[in-house]
Amino acid sequence: MRRVSTVIIGAGQCGLAMSNELSAHGVDHVVLERGEVANRWRTARGDSLRLLTPNWLNPLPGLDDTRLDADGFMPCAAFADRMQRAARNIGAPIETDTQVVSARPARGRYIVDTTHDSFEAQTLVIATGACARVKVPAIAADLPPHITQMTSQAYRRPSDLPEGGMLVVGASASGLNIARELQLTGRQVTLAVGNHLRMPRVYRDADMLTWTHLARIFHTPYTEVDDLERMRRLPSLPLLGDPSLADMDLNALQDLGVRIVGRLAGLDRQRVYFSGSLANQCMLADLKLDRLLDQIDAWARNAGFDELTSPPERLARTRVPDAPQLELDLTGGAVQAIVWATGYLPDHGWLDLPVFDRKGRIMHEGGVVAPGLFVMGLPYLRTGLSTHIEGASEDARALAVPLTAALGASLAA
Repeated sequence: MRRVSTVIIGAGQCGLAMSNELSAHGVDHVVLERGEVANRWRTARGDSLRLLTPNWLNPLPGLDDTRLDADGFMPCAAFADRMQRAARNIGAPIETDTQVVSARPARGRYIVDTTHDSFEAQTLVIATGACARVKVPAIAADLPPHITQMTSQAYRRPSDLPEGGMLVVGASASGLNIARELQLTGRQVTLAVGNHLRMPRVYRDADMLTWTHLARIFHTPYTEVDDLERMRRLPSLPLLGDPSLADMDLNALQDLGVRIVGRLAGLDRQRVYFSGSLANQCMLADLKLDRLLDQIDAWARNAGFDELTSPPERLARTRVPDAPQLELDLTGGAVQAIVWATGYLPDHGWLDLPVFDRKGRIMHEGGVVAPGLFVMGLPYLRTGLSTHIEGASEDARALAVPLTAALGASLAA
């Protein structure tokens, strides 16, 4: 049994941020990673995918970003390499290829068992993030065997899928990116659209995320949010990390030839069925976008930016077919493969503690789960930035306060 003050599980941006913070506080710790540093950035991203945020919004501890193109969009593989350099530069005590089997309380401490060793720690930080696995609906088991199925997490490149018609289920960032890439190969893509967001890449002469950062749109603390549960369910930002600065909304995809249909409602061995809610879902996305732009325009006006930028504008409404398709035949070759881009779930199955709600989600108060137990990287953990790269260091700094206090209390006891 190895004893350490803190065990951090996960060596992504959250784990590295917390390791850097604990080193600054002189706290001895270890970071356990089931694969290598930035494992999910390497193994669960498409080959062509770039970060959706410009480089200036992706700081990592221990790295000087002055030589980067601040407004560029880094390929995910290159960002994973940067994370490895950051880990080396800050001297993070990472043990790779170490799978956590269980974590449980014992005698006021935590016992963490791994495939290689066991640790006893006064405090424990879960930094495995919110995207460990894709939420694939149970009805996927009813698909006929000739239909290829793939999750957005497993998708790497179009050549991994057969030629012919494609059905992409889900219109968050992953679904939009995959639908776009597949359509550009000449395949006919149908995109099943449920709850989604809409956001232009550029607004009033600046990147949209420049505006949200300046106006602090995503900085509201979780304690000041009216409907925290709703905020934690919001889809990912629908942006394309591409030098072209192209928009990636349903209108842009339809311009490429993508067919849009309603939310997946059911399927059998012969057909897949879609809800008639497409127009309503698109109307809601347009409404949310208008509210966001109203916030930005108000901030720009109050900050004196109106004279420095182009005037406010509103995007054309999302085009919806007059009679959206309500079903697709699975027997005639119109659908050769389905990509499930239906959202992600964390994986905390190894945590042996009664800290989960009825839906299996870990309960916490701004990242504090229980005495000495903390979590990072979940949606709206502390602010809307908690799942963004730039939010990792801020959350680590905030959680280091109760963590070091817990260590002090343990020593005093």
